Amino acid sequence: ALTIFQERGYEQTTMRAIAQKAGVSLGNAYYYFRSKEYLIQAFYQRLHEAHLTESAPILEKETTLKARLLAVMRLKIETLNPYHEFAGVLFKTAAHPQSPLNPFADESDPVRLASIELFAQVVDGSKARIPKDLRNELPYLLWVYHVGVVLFWIHDPSPKHRRTYRLIDHTVDLLDQMISLASNPLMRPLR
Repeated sequence: ALTIFQERGYEQTTMRAIAQKAGVSLGNAYYYFRSKEYLIQAFYQRLHEAHLTESAPILEKETTLKARLLAVMRLKIETLNPYHEFAGVLFKTAAHPQSPLNPFADESDPVRLASIELFAQVVDGSKARIPKDLRNELPYLLWVYHVGVVLFWIHDPSPKHRRTYRLIDHTVDLLDQMISLASNPLMRPLR
């Protein structure tokens, strides 16, 4: 399916073409995926699972929020890198607010919630002292940040996506400082 999406674009790709390329009957393809949107959601899930697998050893070892977030963000890009060309094709459809492939769409709930849970692990497993009100919101805010980084990566033509990695390095440092500052009891009214 990914090959056909890259060749024809998302809109021009049919389930019939996907089934034919996979060497299965159309009925068999529909048995596993009710539509190409469900196929893409399965792709999202597979990418998330790969990201979880890569992140687990780091989350076991690192204790600072900065190190945990930096590693998870860098690993996200490493997990996505083989699909950079496809991501551009998919973005055309996923960016539309009504698209079921949009990361904020109801259809994306399972992967979005699992990804937010990963960021909860990043926060909860750190030794950072974060007030409860901020701690409750932080996983979702970090997920939104991660969506922005992925969008930057999609449009990053630099060799080996160096600009994306530089963005991650600088913004994680900035986020760590902002979270530390926001955790100060004097900042409670501003939080």
